[in-house]
Amino acid sequence: MNTDHPAVDGSAPPSTILIVDDTPQNLLILGEVLQPHYRVRAVNSGERALRAAHSEPRPDLILLDVMMPVLDGHEVLRRLRADPATCGMPVIFVTAMGATEDEELGLSLGAVDYITKPITPAIVLARVRTHLELKHARDRLTRQNDWLEAEVARRMSENLLIQDLGIRALACLGEARDNETGLHIVRTRSYVEVLARHLAGHVRFRDALAGPLLDMIVKAAPLHDIGKVGIPDAILRKPGRYDQAEFAIMKEHPRIGADAIEKAMRGTLASADAAAVAQASGAFAFMRVAQEIALRHHEKWDGSGYPSGLAGDAIPVSARLMALADVFDALMCRRIYKPAMGLEETTRIIAQGRGTHFDPDVVDAFLACRERFADIARRFADPETDMTVKPQGGNAVSRE
Repeated sequence: MNTDHPAVDGSAPPSTILIVDDTPQNLLILGEVLQPHYRVRAVNSGERALRAAHSEPRPDLILLDVMMPVLDGHEVLRRLRADPATCGMPVIFVTAMGATEDEELGLSLGAVDYITKPITPAIVLARVRTHLELKHARDRLTRQNDWLEAEVARRMSENLLIQDLGIRALACLGEARDNETGLHIVRTRSYVEVLARHLAGHVRFRDALAGPLLDMIVKAAPLHDIGKVGIPDAILRKPGRYDQAEFAIMKEHPRIGADAIEKAMRGTLASADAAAVAQASGAFAFMRVAQEIALRHHEKWDGSGYPSGLAGDAIPVSARLMALADVFDALMCRRIYKPAMGLEETTRIIAQGRGTHFDPDVVDAFLACRERFADIARRFADPETDMTVKPQGGNAVSRE
């Protein structure tokens, strides 16, 4: 028996009931009771029941006999529950077995109800209707939860994109005043990510790069030079190296950037309510990472950097990664005060800085990933310009 009653008025089709019994008379009786109200499918063995549960139209409810040869109803239910594709189908046992322990066994296996033979049509219809309503309610709730999860994921993705765009806009603002292109922040962010992922399992770095910290560092990397917006154009855009006085002013850009981020956080904390601040703890953690990168990326491993002369592990890991990425990019790219260097010369200079300018393990990570750095440099190379390298004065100092 396989009776189909499609809806003719455009409404949802009737629910599908699968009845399973090895006695034809029982199938006939149940079919006559259910067909006026539901789409009915009927099979006469446990093996066929399992196949029917996977074929269209899929059953919304199964009425399952217990006493059948080869696969009895209990074994059929065990297999239905073990299969992710059928584990949610409600099953009502229909059987002549009336002992309490038989009913307890069926319910413990996952049956939703138990109907004894000989059946009473009104009871069968009432039980079927009740469990179909419960199933449809669960299905609606599942669809609603799926929609809500998808909507939350969409909005989170949208918010993250807005955040990334905001970070990129701020970073590009600083770069625009420094005769550099927005590709500098793309490259340096990529270099930082390569170093961070390579070092994530290293005993000296894994705590600083654990969980969300690695992604925070990568996302915050473009803000490393945000403080340059506070440096006068006459210095920032000077076509040559700095004298000592100019360099002293330039060395203030890490503090300017860190102070700007600090003021932004203080202003937000002062204007937002406590609940909003608690919910946005991740955002504040991210800004702290951005602040330490902005403030410390010119510190050197041997303590000769600026603005505070920190040395060794006192320099945050994020800033140590940024320091190497920033110098690699500065050496590889042409600037108005210097020509571009090749990969070999750049590698030699960075290797010479192992243990003086840079954390030795960060240099080792760079050497292990050098070809990936080179690939990033090629893929995001600056467009050709008419930039002319100016001759240097006798008292000029490095701009790095």
